[in-house]
Amino acid sequence: MKLVTRANLRFLLHHPWQIVLSVLGIAIAVAVVVGIDLANASARRAFDLSVEEVAGRATHEILGGSRGIDETVYARLRTETGWRDAAPVVEGWVRSEALPGRSLRLLGVDPFAEGRFRSFTASFASSEGTLDLGRFLTEPGAVLLARSLGDDLGIAPGDTFDVEIAGRRDSLLLIGWLPQDDETRQADLDLIVADLATAQETLGTVGRLDRIDLILPTAESGEPGGAHPVESWLPPGLELRSKDSRSGALDQMTRAFRLNLQALSLLALLVGMFLIYNTLTFQVVQRRTLIGTLRALGTTRREILRTVLFEALLLGLIGSLFGLLLGWLLSSTLLDLMIGTINDLYFELAVRDIDLPIGGFAKGLLLGIGGTLLAALQPAREATQAPPRAVLQRSGLERRIREALPKLALAGLGLLLLSAGLLALPSRDLILSFAAIFVFVLGFACLVPVLTAFAMAALRPLAVRIFGLLGGMAARGVATTLSRTGVAMAALVIAVAMTIGVGIMVRSFRATLVDWLEVTLQADLYVTAAGARGPVHDLDPAVVERLRELPGVDHVNTLRRLAVSTSVGRAQLTTFDMSREAFDSFRWTRGSADEIWKAFRDGALLASEAFAYHHDLALGDPVEITTERGPENFTLAGIYYDYASDRGLLTLHRSIYDRFWDDRGVQSVSLYAAKGTDLEALEADIAQTAGSQQEIVVSPNRELRRTALEIFDRTFLITSVLRLLALGVAFLGILGSLLALQMERGRELGVLRANGLTPGQVWGLVTTQTGLMGLVAGLLSIPLGLALAMLLIEIINRRSFGWTMAFQPSPEVWAQAVLLSCLASLLAGLYPAWRMSRASPAAALREE
Repeated sequence: MKLVTRANLRFLLHHPWQIVLSVLGIAIAVAVVVGIDLANASARRAFDLSVEEVAGRATHEILGGSRGIDETVYARLRTETGWRDAAPVVEGWVRSEALPGRSLRLLGVDPFAEGRFRSFTASFASSEGTLDLGRFLTEPGAVLLARSLGDDLGIAPGDTFDVEIAGRRDSLLLIGWLPQDDETRQADLDLIVADLATAQETLGTVGRLDRIDLILPTAESGEPGGAHPVESWLPPGLELRSKDSRSGALDQMTRAFRLNLQALSLLALLVGMFLIYNTLTFQVVQRRTLIGTLRALGTTRREILRTVLFEALLLGLIGSLFGLLLGWLLSSTLLDLMIGTINDLYFELAVRDIDLPIGGFAKGLLLGIGGTLLAALQPAREATQAPPRAVLQRSGLERRIREALPKLALAGLGLLLLSAGLLALPSRDLILSFAAIFVFVLGFACLVPVLTAFAMAALRPLAVRIFGLLGGMAARGVATTLSRTGVAMAALVIAVAMTIGVGIMVRSFRATLVDWLEVTLQADLYVTAAGARGPVHDLDPAVVERLRELPGVDHVNTLRRLAVSTSVGRAQLTTFDMSREAFDSFRWTRGSADEIWKAFRDGALLASEAFAYHHDLALGDPVEITTERGPENFTLAGIYYDYASDRGLLTLHRSIYDRFWDDRGVQSVSLYAAKGTDLEALEADIAQTAGSQQEIVVSPNRELRRTALEIFDRTFLITSVLRLLALGVAFLGILGSLLALQMERGRELGVLRANGLTPGQVWGLVTTQTGLMGLVAGLLSIPLGLALAMLLIEIINRRSFGWTMAFQPSPEVWAQAVLLSCLASLLAGLYPAWRMSRASPAAALREE
């Protein structure tokens, strides 16, 4: 074994590029997986801490309707039920000019009821180490901040700072810092804590509570669970909900998004495994003379097998460790992109630190080493099974590869059929769906060598006609060296197909979104109250009435959105006071618009496609909604296409809403201008009409479309990064293949040079060969990319978000993919071509 180890070590040291390519390929693949995992874990941890920090030790919460809860309910709860583990909470979002684009959570609490709930309320601390409770309760605008937030605002205890909320300004006084430890450092960065009354005055919700936190007996606490007297006591319109269901619902919002990113990262790892397999195969093939000599001298198959697997283990370990470092560096960029998407689409989340869970690193290490060893099994088997004489003959290996092509093709067809069977199962499980897609990709990869052989045979006459004899030699060379080129081609096909599939999916989604925005945003101007991100704030009723009476306004529609409890879970309810013209902007999955309009005006319920899909609702189904008058059943009369929320929306006409809720608030007004009205002048009149009464935001429909598309483009930026990384791994595979080809064909090229082939012709031969490889890989990637796009749109997107998108295959994407494949192959062939053209014929022909 010492002799075998020394001989193989000497070989590897003479070919350092192989080690570099292997380590780099493993490292990039592992880095993508670890980077996504770390970013996911950091975002998830920050989310959990945010919920925990604000909800504290509460096990349940009482929620109200659109206007929250009357504060007298809290007093009645304590006096009528005698339950003392209850705390009133006022919560909202504000913003500061000192931190543009950043929302701050304002939390109003009652210090006397907070003892068992939140960690930072158990022992308030200020700069002097104690809280002046009198100042906290009586000083106008007194608040506590996280020290990090105070540093960002540039203030210290005793300083005042201005905040904006719903178009109004208010001044707050910092009287001390919130206690902060390592565990909660991420969570309370943007948290402001105030007394209940201060928060109500600042948020404009005097006399109202957002929720009441409760600590009730649960099975986990060791006390009897089940129904609690508080639940039976609840007044109509209020709901008792567990904290776990709240955090679980919020976490579910981002689950599909995070799972999609993990699937893309694993696809990059799959491409990396092809590279590992390719490189290790080359190492075995290039050492066939050495292995054959060692076998002839008495080295056993087991010793050769142990050597190859040990090398694979060593390369996997080094590459994985390097990949962990790269993944940690990559995670910062990916986290920024991920948090931007979550903030754009779901809820405000502030994350500054990368969470470093040991499980994420262990997963990356296991995948890297395990994938390397798995990829090394076939090369190790190849090195040990053949007799010494066969190992010494290069032609024997290629003959066995050609003989194995029919079996490989049958295996590929079998995997494609298995994938079809998995996709046909009546399941919405995303993990099963992604598994089926991976099986499909593997099945197609098994067909690539066979298809490459047929493609090169078909292209050979054309190559001879265009490039002459060297063109024919280049095409034949690819087909006769499939042991070297087949796997590299498969890796490139998968990477380029991934680019095509995701590209078509993004383009189809964007085109669908553009079309939906064009149809939906029919009003000329949209007016909302200015405010922080988070809950939308109400427009002043007087402002709404003035807008109706403005000259140049033909008519207006109003909108209000609120969270409600239904028989299928919590839902977002939108209420429209709309004209028939606005109603006609809806697109229906089926049914007559006239019939749906009549039912809608008479009290029927509408649902977005995503909501109906996630909750298995069909036309005519009843949906019970908890109103301020108690539970009411509404019939589902229409299902409309909507891309504003992946969790879905319910819609009622405003006149029906007003029957069951006392809330008369309006959050948005859509203005339809009269013909011939100057929109810019009307926009100025609207701003002047609001005057100093309320700060508003006036948005033309073109501005809303532009903003929506900007959010869309930011959302899919992270997928572009992952696609490029996967393509980079495939590029390394082609480079390694061509470098190995240079070494393997040294003697062949030496013969050609001795017969008069010039260095320029050698360069042309290698470049033509790499160009043909890129062309064929690009062409083969088109059907695989189209299939991936169909699966992503019809299966993954549908099961993740419940949306229907128009499939729009783009020839432009195909052309870009073929060009990208050819360019990657040609670039990867530059250095090998240069090396081959400079090789000495005498050295190539010299026998050892």
